[in-house]
Amino acid sequence: MLAAVAMLAVLIGACTSQEQRDKEATPVLAGPPSTTFPMPPLNARAELGWVLSDGKSATLADYQGKVLVLDFYATWCVPCRQSIPRLSTLEKQYGPKGLQIVGLNVGGADDRIKVADFAKELNIQYPLGFPNKALTDLFLSDNQTIPQTFVFGREGQPIKRFIGYEEATGAELEKVIGETVNSKQ
Repeated sequence: MLAAVAMLAVLIGACTSQEQRDKEATPVLAGPPSTTFPMPPLNARAELGWVLSDGKSATLADYQGKVLVLDFYATWCVPCRQSIPRLSTLEKQYGPKGLQIVGLNVGGADDRIKVADFAKELNIQYPLGFPNKALTDLFLSDNQTIPQTFVFGREGQPIKRFIGYEEATGAELEKVIGETVNSKQ
C-alpha cells in the first residue's frame, strides 16, 4: 500500500510511451525525481547527436560556448505541448545571450511525419530534430517519461534535468536557464 501511495505521489505532469498511453491513463511526474544524469567525457560527446528537420546533423559538441537546452518530446504528449510556449519564450528572451533550445522528437516513426505540422501549430521557432540512438540511450535509459528537458552550461557541462512538466517545473526551468545564461561560466 505504501509503495502504491509513493508511486502515485511521483506520477504528476508527464507522458509515457504512446503504446502505454493508449492502454492506460497518462502517468505524470511532480518535479524531477533526479536532476543528475550521466555524461560521457568531452571527447565522446561528438557521437551524441541528432538530425535536424532540415537534414543536417548536430552534436552536443557543436554547441560549445552556448547554453544548450535539449527538450525530448512527442507531438501527442499533452505536457510536452504545455511546455513548448514557455520554451519558445525563453528562447526569445535569452537567445541573444547565447541560449539555444533544440526539440528532439522521441514519439516514434508515426510521430515523425507530424512534426512539421506540430511546429507550425505551436509556432516553434527553435530547431527540431530526431535524436540518435546513443543520445536517447544515454539520456533516457533510466526514465523514458516525456517531456524531459536537459540544460547544459556553456562548456557542455550538465546543469539540470527536468522530467515532466507543470507550472512549477516551468518556473524552475526558467530560473535555471536565467542563472546559467547570466553566469560567467
